[in-house]
Amino acid sequence: MVDGERVWIPHRGEAKPPDVVAGAGAGGGGGGAGSVPGPALPAIVDLNTATAEQLDTLPGVGPATASAILAYRDQHGPFSAVDDLLEVRGIGDAKLEQIRPLAKV
Repeated sequence: MVDGERVWIPHRGEAKPPDVVAGAGAGGGGGGAGSVPGPALPAIVDLNTATAEQLDTLPGVGPATASAILAYRDQHGPFSAVDDLLEVRGIGDAKLEQIRPLAKV
């Protein structure tokens, strides 16, 4: 399952899925009656405003790395580029490449 994805679980005897409102839900796309939206696109995380919880959604970033990013930001000010993450303890080239498409400044 993906965050924002809708799943229909019928009650006993229920045969028809409920109508889906177009544009509803994070993955919403304009489905008609009975359609299921596709997976939600991952949110882009702003490195200069993100909370630890938001940073934790990035690939390869757990609580320790999220804390390191926040500590770096507190000590050095806002990031001027996503590549500045290379200065954060625990982030190398491989992890940066995973993060890059989902981060902005």
